[in-house]
Amino acid sequence: MMNRREFLQLLAVAAASGMAIDSKQALAGNAPSDFYDIPTFGNVSLMHMTDCHAQLLPIYFREPNVNIGIGSALGQPPHLVGEYLLKHYGIRPGTREAYAFTYLDFQAAARTYGKVGGFAHLKTLVDKIRASRPDSLLLDGGDTWQGSATSLWTNAQDMVDACKLLGVDVMTGHWEYTYGAERVKHIVENDFKNSIDFVAQNVTTNDFGDQVFKPYVMKVMNGVQVAIIGQSFPYTPIANPRYMVPDWTFGIQDENMQKIVDEARAKGAQVVVVLSHNGMDVDIKMASRVTGIDAIFGGHTHDGVPQPYQVKNAKGTTLVTNAGSNGKFLGVMDFDVRGNKIVGWKYRLLPVFSNLIAPDAKMAKYIEDVRAPFAAKLNEKLAVTEDMLYRRGNFNGTFDQLILDALMTVKGADAAFSPGFRWGTSLLSGDVITMDKLMDQTAITYPSSTLNEMTGATIKGIMEDVCDNLFNSDPYYQQGGDMVRVGGIQYTVNPNNTIGNRISNMTLKGKPVDANRKYKVAGWAPVGEGVTGTPIWDVVATYLRDIKVVTPRKLNTPKVVGIGNNPGYVV
Repeated sequence: MMNRREFLQLLAVAAASGMAIDSKQALAGNAPSDFYDIPTFGNVSLMHMTDCHAQLLPIYFREPNVNIGIGSALGQPPHLVGEYLLKHYGIRPGTREAYAFTYLDFQAAARTYGKVGGFAHLKTLVDKIRASRPDSLLLDGGDTWQGSATSLWTNAQDMVDACKLLGVDVMTGHWEYTYGAERVKHIVENDFKNSIDFVAQNVTTNDFGDQVFKPYVMKVMNGVQVAIIGQSFPYTPIANPRYMVPDWTFGIQDENMQKIVDEARAKGAQVVVVLSHNGMDVDIKMASRVTGIDAIFGGHTHDGVPQPYQVKNAKGTTLVTNAGSNGKFLGVMDFDVRGNKIVGWKYRLLPVFSNLIAPDAKMAKYIEDVRAPFAAKLNEKLAVTEDMLYRRGNFNGTFDQLILDALMTVKGADAAFSPGFRWGTSLLSGDVITMDKLMDQTAITYPSSTLNEMTGATIKGIMEDVCDNLFNSDPYYQQGGDMVRVGGIQYTVNPNNTIGNRISNMTLKGKPVDANRKYKVAGWAPVGEGVTGTPIWDVVATYLRDIKVVTPRKLNTPKVVGIGNNPGYVV
């Protein structure tokens, strides 16, 4: 029999995940048969997915145990991990929802509750939501065309066609731009014509400042005019190669955002939302500065946030959401609009549990067909892992460590850098590492590996620069990604210090890193034009074929100081 506290926790879980109230099953961690029966509400419904990173099949994805909040972000969503997140949202430990939203007992939970995502399963869920909510729209926050072998090898065509079949209505972008301006424009103007609106108010031409894409679209939903404004990743030409979009400028562009919001309102928009790829901290700041936005559907930082963060500004409140990654979640926002204004709302972030949702037959057939020509390459068995392999976390992950070890071994390097990418699926101990799974970690259009000589001072400078991108107290100076993964070098970091003063006590093989000495440093994903080298997947595949069994990695993470009892840091 439940006590009052347990019952309140159960209600909170239900509100966060959208599941029906079934106390015995919920408290046991089992899913009721009506898990995805979401009561209707209001007259405007928006579904939101983001950062699927080209994952057409169900996957495992471990949430971070390190997601440190600095300054005003300390202790606030999305910088809550593990038990701190569960407590904040009233989610009961050991349940299916705890598995979805945290890293806790991940391997055991994954073996119990199974894989998540998959476009065939997502299609079934989207259609189910649509059936109960006429005129609802599906928004795609970007990072959709990149992150898998087949997306890379088809020049994004597999994901373009999958999204059309899924029923995406509006999208914006980030990694999409790494296919090059010409390819992106071709898709938007041809493949998406009359089907998907690609919107981005902050992407303009370098010469005259003309909009490259539509800044927003107006949709009529059950008689209500809704404006959807696009916000692409503002630091695309910095975080990714500039030469891929040489004639376009990005940026946050608050002033233009305000103009677009005001214009949409003047044209009769009763609801104004932003489809953003800023990252949640940037969205929160933007929501405090730009007025008239009802909700921001955010992405980029891959944070699964069960309920919106409510941001007050000069003229009201903006709801800021973030819907995770890898097809793992589907956000559903319902607005009740009366008398030209929103009088109520409800939000659910639904975990997409693949074993609870029957795959859509048409989408499943499409996925099978699009992967078939590459089956031999995808299914090549490279090694078996004895360790759980994952990426995601401010400093390192076991798959990142595997890439670093491969770089240092194959390249003969003293140290190695690997980008702090947030995408990349997880493997459980005992899983086979196929080329398919390796490409989940490495599939980009600028994959060259490198080997350079760097002084200790240069190494520290690079680490300080990337660290500031992550931990600058002003979100508008955070340029995306997690900390560069470092192989071979141990160090101490103080996230609360200023640039140039965060990194200290750097050692290599037990000896202090000499500022003037040159070291051989391997890396990959160079953003400069004209850099050539063996693709990173070939480097790692060579290493894996040689060792055959991946033993548990010694994770090279820094000693973190100066953050106190931070609810975004659990080791």
